[in-house]
Amino acid sequence: MDIRMGMLAVAGVFLLVLLIGFIKKKGEILLDFATRTVVCLIAAYFLNSFFSNRGIDIMIGFNIISVLTFGSLGFCGMLALYGILFLQLL
Repeated sequence: MDIRMGMLAVAGVFLLVLLIGFIKKKGEILLDFATRTVVCLIAAYFLNSFFSNRGIDIMIGFNIISVLTFGSLGFCGMLALYGILFLQLL
């Protein structure tokens, strides 16, 4: 094997390792997004029920905007949506 083939083999292995790391990291990010989304959807459902039972007209609708907010911001996003609704109530 000449030096050029050796360098190409090392570069190929290097790129393969980078690709595997990128895929692993991307999967981890997607798993975190999905986990935050599911937990916030469950919490928002129970908070909607809680406020409804108390006679407070505050309910977050479950649509694509709220799901993206839950997934990207987590509980802070959920609290922001409830804060907006509380401000509208005033």
